[in-house]
Formats: sequence, C-alpha cells, structure tokens
Amino acid sequence: MLADLTVKDFLAQTASDAPVPGGGSISALCGATACALIEMVAGLTVGKKGYEEQTEKMTALMPEMVKARDELLEAIDKDADSFNEVMGCFKMPKATDEEKKARSAAIQEATKHAALVPLSVAEKTFAILDMAGEVILHGNKNALSDGAVAAMLCRTAVLGALYNVKINIASIKDEIFREELAAKVAKLEKEVCAKEQEILGQVVL
Repeated sequence: MLADLTVKDFLAQTASDAPVPGGGSISALCGATACALIEMVAGLTVGKKGYEEQTEKMTALMPEMVKARDELLEAIDKDADSFNEVMGCFKMPKATDEEKKARSAAIQEATKHAALVPLSVAEKTFAILDMAGEVILHGNKNALSDGAVAAMLCRTAVLGALYNVKINIASIKDEIFREELAAKVAKLEKEVCAKEQEILGQVVL
C-alpha cells in the first residue's frame, strides 16, 4: 500500500521511473494533508482561553477531518490501482476481432473508472476547503498560517485531481459521459479558485 510507506520512501517511489504514484495520488495526499492541518488548528482551538464559543464547532470538526483524511489516504492507492487497471487492459489479447472488441470495451470501462477516482478526490477536497475557511475565521489565530496552508493544499488537490480527470477524458469515446465529466471539471476549476481567494482574503498576518 502506497499510503503505508514512510514519507521518504513514498517520495523516492514518486521520483522513480515507475508510473505510480503519480499526480492523482499526490493530489489525494495534498487533500489528506489539508485535513490533518485543519484538524490540528481545531485541536489548538478547543479549550483555549478566548475561544470558548468555538469549542463546540471545532470539536465537531475534528472527527469530520479524520474521516475525510482516511478516505483521501485510501484514494492514493485507488488512483494508482485505477491506472494499473487501464494498463492491464492494454495487455489483453487482440488476435481476433472478438478479442479486439473485448479489449477495447475493457479499456474504455477502466478509463472511465480512472477518471472518476480523481473526480471524487476533487469533489471531496473542494468540500474540505470550506472547513479550512472555518478554522481560518474561527480557529486559534496563532495557527492562522496553518489554516491558510490547508486552504492552498485543498486548491492544489482539486486542480491536480481535475487534471487527471481531463487526461482520461481525452481517451473516453462515450460522448455523453465525456461531456458530463468535462462540465463538472470546468465548474469545479472555476469555483475552487474563487473560493480559495475568498478564504485567503480573510488571512491577515
């Protein structure tokens, strides 16, 4: 499991000539790291003098981030697995017309899945961006910069994941599926950049 590697080993494998982990897995990691930072800021707020009114909000936020972090860590391997699934389909036999047809269909289905995995990462981290906004606005001001980094990581995770959606869209022949996916990508790309700027506009250091 890629998510079980040490940071040093994960980076070494990323830097190698192996195709995974790639940008999709790294995007999921960015999202998971954002969750960890948001949870940290919330934890540094609970029970602190002057933040008594935020205790309930921050306490509720922490388990949400634990759940999201775990899901995004799982997505690191899901993204790699989906890529390997596509590559495996290309190795299917193609000696006969029937084999070629089966191989082509398998490639298309695997490619759709490989596009949906990073789309899920993008949608999840886009939602988490709101939580970064919460800790920036209401969390411990001594950790304001950590909340800002979390917001930027969310933006990177969303945009990075969407690039991985787009590179797979190019190989999908199902026009309706492709157009629906492209519309979701365009909408998220626009919204995440606007939301990040809005949230970072609240950061005064």
